[in-house]
Amino acid sequence: MIQGTCLCGTLRYEIDGPLTSMMNCHCSMCRKQHGAAFATYAVAPASGFRWIAGEDQVVRYQSSAQGSRAFCRHCGSVAPGAFPAMGIVFAPAGNLAGELGRRPEGHMFVGSKAPRHAITDHLPQHEVYPPGFPAEGVPRPPAVPREGVTAGSCLCGEVAYEISGAPLRMMHCHCERCRRGRSAAHATNVFYKADAFRFTRGESEVREYKVPDAKFHAVAFCSHCGSKVPRVSPERGIVVRVDPHTQQVLG
Repeated sequence: MIQGTCLCGTLRYEIDGPLTSMMNCHCSMCRKQHGAAFATYAVAPASGFRWIAGEDQVVRYQSSAQGSRAFCRHCGSVAPGAFPAMGIVFAPAGNLAGELGRRPEGHMFVGSKAPRHAITDHLPQHEVYPPGFPAEGVPRPPAVPREGVTAGSCLCGEVAYEISGAPLRMMHCHCERCRRGRSAAHATNVFYKADAFRFTRGESEVREYKVPDAKFHAVAFCSHCGSKVPRVSPERGIVVRVDPHTQQVLG
């Protein structure tokens, strides 16, 4: 039995193993919602999935005509979803505990891959969905770059922001808090000076969750779609930008 939880612990669920597959998804929708270079999803029969707590605290955003995306209303962690027609449930592997008995077996939507991310393994790569998957990619408008400005937005578009100048540093973090908060294999955080950042719309729609026993660790997300957005840390004089957010191609 595999157990999963969100960052704040409100959502708890179980999945009867074994998992049937696991894939890394590089589509722009996943990258925006997770605030990570890619999302890793574990798949299992829907009959083996059950909520233990928090099902009534899940928010769902209709991201396309084909489906919706779910997240915890308190901390923004991505919640499991389902394809009822296929009888499967797919859960973000970053929120699952322990050894899962399976490793990612491929990459999908590499046509939308973050330009700063390099795939270094030898797993199969699919431009969109793997062959035989009963769904199609969703075209999305390309981002328009602006010299000297890094722009980003959430998945639904309610929240948008700009950052000027060069970042102070960029780091991958594999800690349990980042994996659960981003619902991904790791977080990729980019640090800027706080005065270089501004919201261009939707600041009132941003929610924050701070881990109670942490000195600084917190996540910020759009209350409508659950996408992770930058968090200003005034006590340190920095803004932590989740990466990547600016590229929109497919998915």
